[in-house]
Amino acid sequence: MKPVKVGICGLGTVGSGSFNILRNNAEEITRRVGRSIVIEQVGARRDNDMCDLTGVNVTRDIFDVVANPEIDIVMELIGGTTIAKDLVLQAIENGKHVVTANKALIAEHGNEIFAKAQEKGVMVAFEAAVAGGIPIIKTIREGLSANRIDWLAGIINGTGNFIMTEMSEKNRPFSDVLAEAQALGYAEADPTFDVEGIDAAHKLTILASIAFGIPLQFEKTYTEGISKITAEDVGFAKDLGYSIKHLGIARRTDQGIELRVHPTLISKKQLLANVNGVMNAVMVKGDAVGPTLTYGAGAGGLPTGSSVIADVIDVARTLTADPDNRVPHLAFQANSLSDLPVLPVEEIESGYFLNMSIEDKAGVLANITQILSKNGISIESLIQREREGSDLVPLVVMTHIVKERNMNAAITEIEALSDISGKVQRIRVEHLA
Repeated sequence: MKPVKVGICGLGTVGSGSFNILRNNAEEITRRVGRSIVIEQVGARRDNDMCDLTGVNVTRDIFDVVANPEIDIVMELIGGTTIAKDLVLQAIENGKHVVTANKALIAEHGNEIFAKAQEKGVMVAFEAAVAGGIPIIKTIREGLSANRIDWLAGIINGTGNFIMTEMSEKNRPFSDVLAEAQALGYAEADPTFDVEGIDAAHKLTILASIAFGIPLQFEKTYTEGISKITAEDVGFAKDLGYSIKHLGIARRTDQGIELRVHPTLISKKQLLANVNGVMNAVMVKGDAVGPTLTYGAGAGGLPTGSSVIADVIDVARTLTADPDNRVPHLAFQANSLSDLPVLPVEEIESGYFLNMSIEDKAGVLANITQILSKNGISIESLIQREREGSDLVPLVVMTHIVKERNMNAAITEIEALSDISGKVQRIRVEHLA
């Protein structure tokens, strides 16, 4: 049978990993597909020492790849949302299938890309865009397709998880751990996308669309980073039986979809609380199957390349299939996407961990509890301790579930008290039930 010919655009970490997997596992892949998959051309600005390009047609212009009439599948592995978008749309226009690992591209421009792909009868596969080597997109889109998904929650950024793990296990400040993450290559020189939650928000946007059958809506995803988390916050959380994790959470409610990324307290008894280092994990709750957990390496050339090549295999298997009977890009038929709204963060409901510095005198605690009560907030637990060398003492309050709007009002009132120093640190609490 005629081989499937692919073109690789980008030979960085993921591109080189994908190249080597396709070469090293060629025999196994052929057995799975029923015909061989060959690398017809590589588009890269420079060669990569990790790849043996002997005999490979290499071009410095990636647009040569999408124009090559011999190529069936274009692998977009350059990243970004400008040139990559042009490349993908041109490949689709030329009737080529696309495989990408680009979460920002899919989250921000996926609606346009998928509409164009449907018009041209080609596939766009993007398993590697979320959680690296973890097949979470296939799990939700295909493995759990019989279920009505209630919620999902995930550790989907390895850099953030490494930082929170080190702060928890070694009582280190955020700035020190971030510097180590940069030295180890886990974090970029500008770590904003990772530590402020933008990378995770891109991924959560994609997962929510697949889980609930809604259009991609990155701009409506509430995003909060971990840069303000202190060692004191981590210590108090541990004392209360919780870990702080940087989670992406999507939940279906009667009013709409919660879509949010933020630091979160979860019980140490939860499996997600024990996912450490740079690893990723996603919990998904289906109405039939109950809660599931998918765990593994969320980044790296070979783990991410594993997902890229799995997509290439999937596309190769369905090249001759009727386009109308392929697995839909966002799991649901394009003409059946839901118009459920994404809720503003003020409408979500959660428990809360509040950490504040107060003057150690009579009546302060009573004023705080009165404000909470007035706003319909009940207290689950409370910790007050001395702080050496200071007239201020830390007060930690754990609340029961309440609407965010009520909590915002209460925090504004508490911060206005003369006996409160600075801002109230607020971290949401999830019980994942």
